[in-house]
Amino acid sequence: MASKQPFADSDIADEAVRATCDDASICKRFATSKGYWTDLYVQYFVRQVGERKAPEINRGYYGRVKGMNLLIDAFLKKTQCDCQVVNLGAGLDTTFWRLKDENIMPKKFFEVDFPMIVARKIHNINALLCCCVVMFFTVTFHLFNFVSLTDGHSLDSDRYCIIGADLRDLPTLEEKLKKFQINPELPTLFLSECVLVYMTPEQSSKLVHWVADAFPTAMFINYEQVNMNDRFGEIMIENLQRRQCNLAGVDLCQSLDSQKERFLSAGWESANALDMMTVYNMLPQEDVARIECLEFLDEKELLQQLLQHYCICWAVKDKLNLGEASILPS
Repeated sequence: MASKQPFADSDIADEAVRATCDDASICKRFATSKGYWTDLYVQYFVRQVGERKAPEINRGYYGRVKGMNLLIDAFLKKTQCDCQVVNLGAGLDTTFWRLKDENIMPKKFFEVDFPMIVARKIHNINALLCCCVVMFFTVTFHLFNFVSLTDGHSLDSDRYCIIGADLRDLPTLEEKLKKFQINPELPTLFLSECVLVYMTPEQSSKLVHWVADAFPTAMFINYEQVNMNDRFGEIMIENLQRRQCNLAGVDLCQSLDSQKERFLSAGWESANALDMMTVYNMLPQEDVARIECLEFLDEKELLQQLLQHYCICWAVKDKLNLGEASILPS
């Protein structure tokens, strides 16, 4: 029996990580219901608004979404959309649909997550198509020639692909991306949001090293925890551990420098990182003022602490000399 315990522990840990997909999606659903930003599609993947979230949580998610969008859109503009995007650990994310609405789609948009999560997302999409609840989905899927594959863990079209795979299993991940026609010669944007932190440092390093080796012109945007060696960080870790959710990669989340070093040591040409307090202050202040009027925030210090413990790190390889290193808008 003892020999089976590690597998059982791993199963429990993976289930806890999968649960964070629901947590993030529910928080985004609630924040959009309060008017922090517009997302017309999250309601179709997260049906219930859920219980009220604290204002600092809503503002934190606002900063996360807007900060990621800022870099994503800058990459698409820099490449004139002649590129592809790979969202690692995408969960129920709706970025593809936003880009479709704004007419700034890449050549192809890939999403990768655990097969169980991918099966849920595909089920939701198929349910919408069968019921004809949303004409947009029906028109889009016929336009892009969508094919839901028989295993239920993948969906493919000319422009959008969802793949069920474990990011720790690089050979299988690479095989599936090739199967669905990823093009290593195209500029490629990789996204991850609170994903690498649930992998061991060795596992995440192998992943970012593989990307650097396989894609000569690429950018990797990573959103996750930082400054985790103080008391606030310890409390965050303890809260997650109570839910049997272990931050296996927290050692790389000690500082902005450690976040950058993860990429630099894996063959990326340059890396930058900003904590979310800095990102929040860089966002268009007119819109920040708008969302700060939506709810009264009593604990401004708590918001500052929260934002100082998350960051966006982006790394670049630029064989085509697109100027990706200076991609952040001034």
